[in-house]
This record gives sequence, C-alpha cells and structure tokens, in this order.
Amino acid sequence: MHTYSSKLLEEVVEEFATLPGIGKKTALRLVLHLLKQEKRDVEHFGRTILRMKEEIVTCRECHNISDSDVCHICSDPYRDKQTICVVESIRDVMSIENTQQFTGVYHVLGGIISPMDGIGPADLTIESLVNRVKTGGCREVILALSTTMEGDTTNFYIYRRLQEYPVTITTLARGVAIGDDLEYADEVTLGRSLLNRTSFEETFKHSKHGT
Repeated sequence: MHTYSSKLLEEVVEEFATLPGIGKKTALRLVLHLLKQEKRDVEHFGRTILRMKEEIVTCRECHNISDSDVCHICSDPYRDKQTICVVESIRDVMSIENTQQFTGVYHVLGGIISPMDGIGPADLTIESLVNRVKTGGCREVILALSTTMEGDTTNFYIYRRLQEYPVTITTLARGVAIGDDLEYADEVTLGRSLLNRTSFEETFKHSKHGT
C-alpha cells in the first residue's frame, strides 16, 4: 500500500490503474515518469488521447475503427471486396493483418453471442453483415471466430442467416490456431489457418457427429 504525499498524484495513479493489465505499481511508475517530462510533452500526450476519443469513428462498411467514414482497408482498391472475413473484435483485424496473408476485407461483429452475458444477435453487427452479402458482390464469407461454445454458436447463427444467398461460407482450419483468441495466435500459425480454411458446412457436420 502506497502512502502519497499528493492527493492529485494518488488520483492520477488510480485512473491509470483502471486500465487493463495495469496494477498500482505500474500505474505509479507511469505517472512518476510523466511527472518528470516537459510540460509540452505531457500536454501533447493528453491531447493525443482526447483526439483519439473525439475523432476516431467506426467504419460504416466493416465496423473497424477508422479516421474517416470508410476505413483504409475498405477503401483500398487493391483489396478483394468479394471476400469478407468475419471477426469478433478490432484486435482480431490487427492480428490477421499482421500475417500479411489476407487480402480481402473484414466485418467486425463487436462481440459474440453469449446468453450468459446477455449478448444476443441484435447486439452485434450481424444484420449489417447479412445486408452486405444480400447486396451482392460477395463470393466468400470466412468465419474467423474463437473456437469456444459462444464462438461456435455465433458461427452457426451466421451460417443459417446466410444460407439462402449464393456465397461460400468457410472457417479457419481447426487445430491450427493457438488458443481460442486470434489475438494470441502467432502470425505464421494464424496465416496458415487462413490459407487452409475449410467449408463451414463440412466442419459443422464433423463436429455434429463428434469426428
């Protein structure tokens, strides 16, 4: 337990400690570091965070974070707009981009279906995905969600919603990605799971029959 000589210092440490993965000791170290910096550097630091909060928006096409109405991936003329990779979060987009193996576009759901947490299909961007496929021009939808029960439930729900449209639905190769979250898979392994993706229907049949 730290004894602070400044109430304001204590308040700033408490704020830093609310960040994920930041304990009180790390928070104190960061705050003391900022305290030693030039005033203009700290002001720039603060302004940058405020600008991030005020100016970063959500891409109207894929729901990724962006500096403009349409993100740089969706607006890139060299990306394959016919292939949409469906992911849970923005961090998953970053993980897949780091593999340099995917040249299509994304669709960020903003989570996965989890009744225990009160998250249903209406809380995600699934309807937006259906509309993207419905308007045509999409050849393949890759379901790149975690291999958890919630991830599988979400995959199956999306599969059922897209069944009526002329689009191929695939999923990442099972057993290739390390862990349940794409964020923690190494780039080579994740890249390989993208290249070796399989038909979701076949994957579902095998899992249904326990093979």
